[in-house]
Amino acid sequence: MSIYEVRLSRIKEWMKQENVGVTLVTSPPNVFYLTGFDCHPHERFMALCIQASGETALFVPTLERDAAQKAGCTNIVTVGDTDDPMAKLRTVIGDGPYGKLAVEKEHMTVARYEQLQTVFGEEKAVAAEELLLNMRLQKDAAEVAIMKKAAEIADRAIEAGIAAIAIGKTEQELVAVVESTMMALGASGPSFSTTVLAGEKSALPHGTPGSRAIQQGDFVLFDLGAVYEGYCSDITRTVVVGEPTAQQREIYEAVLAANLASIAATKPGRQAKEIDSAARDVITAAGYGEYFNHRVGHGLGIEIHEFPSVHGNNEHELVTGMVFTIEPGIYLSDVGGVRIEDDVVVTEDGVEVLTSYPKALQVISV
Repeated sequence: MSIYEVRLSRIKEWMKQENVGVTLVTSPPNVFYLTGFDCHPHERFMALCIQASGETALFVPTLERDAAQKAGCTNIVTVGDTDDPMAKLRTVIGDGPYGKLAVEKEHMTVARYEQLQTVFGEEKAVAAEELLLNMRLQKDAAEVAIMKKAAEIADRAIEAGIAAIAIGKTEQELVAVVESTMMALGASGPSFSTTVLAGEKSALPHGTPGSRAIQQGDFVLFDLGAVYEGYCSDITRTVVVGEPTAQQREIYEAVLAANLASIAATKPGRQAKEIDSAARDVITAAGYGEYFNHRVGHGLGIEIHEFPSVHGNNEHELVTGMVFTIEPGIYLSDVGGVRIEDDVVVTEDGVEVLTSYPKALQVISV
């Protein structure tokens, strides 16, 4: 039995327990997780239709048929641009009764749901999110191996970006170096918009790279990730150009200590909030608590932000196979910002760090 058949069997068991007749999986990440078919159909209709009777059909835009076949999918139903997707769906599942309908409520638009009501009626649908999130929460050995490769690509891309730093070079020019390196190493693309921020802009946790040129005394923050075989990596490193000030060193060492404290706290049975507090306590003790203004991390996998959110109120227990980021930071508008981020996987006896680019403060002499 393939991994996809195993995953589908778990959904079908849940459907029996919840008396669900039809489950429609429509988000591209979950379709990929359940079939191996990676497709972003934009406005076109795509759905994995799972019936309690055991039958499964994959609805794809006609122009994606060959790609779905190459991915190993079977029972493919094509939907042309002039076709009515609901008529195609009705042809496959028959006239009913269907029982309960399960959908991804957080993904489905109101317009698409109203279309589905013409097939399934006005009865309220049940949510399939919790099941799918929990299935994707624990990565198996094959998934972790892929994520290690994605992390390796990110390590080498950040190495190339830092090596390219020069006075007068812009943030955008460094982004180009990073992304071209990732692609040359086999990434299918960046896992999010690559961030390179210099000087005062490094104090913006979600700043946008632009024409800001590198200057002496700048912090330069790199936040990037690669997609490899459908899985994401995410790494952040911060360097300083020229001899750092005492405060720059102090901030950097506080963030590094916080990063290491969170990693050390990661093990099965711990609660997510403990991972956040391990970092936050270090930064608060250093006198910069108010300048660490975001959660310590987030789940990672097929999507760049997955379940769970690693914040101070989350009591979800860590389990083997969970992959998430640890990324504490300090951001001072008049000094700049420092963030140090790693990808980690929970193991049976602790934690493995997937990203490996060095974290000691690098002083760039240019």
